[in-house]
Amino acid sequence: MQRLATIIIVSLLCAAAHGQEIVAHRGASFDAPENTLSAFRLAWKQNADVIEGDFYLTKDEQIVCIHDKTTKRVAPKQTTLTIAKSTLAELRAVDVGSWKHPRFANERIPVLEEVLATVPKGKRIFVEIKCGPEIIPHLKRQLAASSLAPKQIVIICFQKDVVTRSRREMPEYKASWLTSYKQSSIKRSWKPTRDEVVQALKTTSATGLGTNGNLNVIDQDFVDAVREVGREFHVWTVNDVNAARTFQKLKVDSITTDRPAYIRDALRLKSSAD
Repeated sequence: MQRLATIIIVSLLCAAAHGQEIVAHRGASFDAPENTLSAFRLAWKQNADVIEGDFYLTKDEQIVCIHDKTTKRVAPKQTTLTIAKSTLAELRAVDVGSWKHPRFANERIPVLEEVLATVPKGKRIFVEIKCGPEIIPHLKRQLAASSLAPKQIVIICFQKDVVTRSRREMPEYKASWLTSYKQSSIKRSWKPTRDEVVQALKTTSATGLGTNGNLNVIDQDFVDAVREVGREFHVWTVNDVNAARTFQKLKVDSITTDRPAYIRDALRLKSSAD
């Protein structure tokens, strides 16, 4: 009875607070080059509630916004640079927009401060750490120096040690542990299991789960288990309308998508029809 009451209270509080936030994955990355200022600014124009960006530490200890360890994918036909072995000046010389469309030619890799500066009042940013805990002292300093309130910033990461240390050294910010799932070829079961996910949330002191939107894994029991331990439930990366509507019914806290305007409109139309 107590378990049921806890689930109901947490679910009602989350639903009352905002419903499903729409998170622009690497900005409005369906329409603009991912992790660029153009993508983030477009996300706000598309009425995203949150932007999500990926961040690495450079050789000269600057924090830059890019998803991969190298520039190869977003800068084809250019000299490939490894982020951790390159300086900010070297990385700034790379065009990371032309691959998407000629109109984005000469788009540059932004630094954290520039991305934070795009976040309007009342909106938020999910800061995904793509490297290790070496970034945390620099991240802590730059986040504190920004004009954003702590409630506007959420740290997210797949690495448990990064989440644990972020919560310990920057408790003013929420932090979500991220996970995806692999299926056993023999038992056909998915790992990590629901119990393992819940345990990871506890051991890292994460305030939320950021999970791959795998509907073979995620169901009401899964959401309830995360709610029961007082954690938020966020899903990524959802570009399919039917999947988004399923997560809406499950009352997840946020849905991350490459297409914020498209998914928001689809969910709004569904809600109106209901």
